[in-house]
Amino acid sequence: MSQKTALICGISGQDGAYLAQLLLQRGYRVVGTSRDASNNRFSNLHALGISDQVETISMSHVDFRSVAQAIKTAEPDEVYNLAGQSSVGLSFQQPVETLDSIAVGTINLLEALRFTNSSARIYQASSSECFGNTEGQAADEDTPFHPRSPYATAKAAAHWTVANYRDAYGLHACSGILFNHESPLRPERFVTRKIICGVVRIARDGGGELHLGALSIARDWGWAPEYVEAMWRMLQSDTPRDYVIATGQSHSLRDFCHAAFAELDLEMENHVVSDASLLRPSEISVSTGNPDRATRELGWTAKTDMAGVIQKLIAAERTIPS
Repeated sequence: MSQKTALICGISGQDGAYLAQLLLQRGYRVVGTSRDASNNRFSNLHALGISDQVETISMSHVDFRSVAQAIKTAEPDEVYNLAGQSSVGLSFQQPVETLDSIAVGTINLLEALRFTNSSARIYQASSSECFGNTEGQAADEDTPFHPRSPYATAKAAAHWTVANYRDAYGLHACSGILFNHESPLRPERFVTRKIICGVVRIARDGGGELHLGALSIARDWGWAPEYVEAMWRMLQSDTPRDYVIATGQSHSLRDFCHAAFAELDLEMENHVVSDASLLRPSEISVSTGNPDRATRELGWTAKTDMAGVIQKLIAAERTIPS
């Protein structure tokens, strides 16, 4: 069989880097996009030791000509769309940029594939944020969307655009509705990484405070390197479908904090400060996913639970020089 080519849009992020690593291990030629590839440090690719194995090209998601040129240059068999503004909190401050980078970027990719008559299969990074509050019920592929942030609204628009192109034009297109998945490659603006960095710093310094917002929220936390495996499996299926990717277990942020501090023999109550300035205009109370379809049809199951995620994150953080 000839070598497959994968085009990863948004390769500089957490998921893009782990996906590139996975595909390289499977013998793919990997091409990654960045808005300005010549000036991007691609620090996550360097962290994984794979930067010299990946081809990078410049592409602006919101410029159709740029997207079409990237498709023509890479000639991909598979396209993974992981690009776009990725922070829920930041989306409240930058709603227009969030919508453009996610929703407009997605339709540009789909249109480019359609107009070039490409046979490439495309994966779209959807999000559990689309579901909003599900009243404690585990969300599956048939659960209605009720987005509660500009980020979730943009992701919902992109999700249904993918479904429309699949139905209307026969594109081999699918969306992975991923619940929270963490790794050491997350920026510190994400709350789990913020907590881990804070716990390790407090343990090293012998004291300190960690300012957090709502501790009552609950999330379904998994391990990012396992979740990119699910993305790849989706595009290997001859029938494109959407899949929820999750552990199926939800824990409060307070429980996450307790467990993280306990790993280093610390008491959370002595260090965590509730900070009202960190609260969002609207928030999801509880978020849990039901990954049964992915288990049944893709043979995918999460292997790392919240406790395991915390242990891996702390172990990685402690290897970083202070």
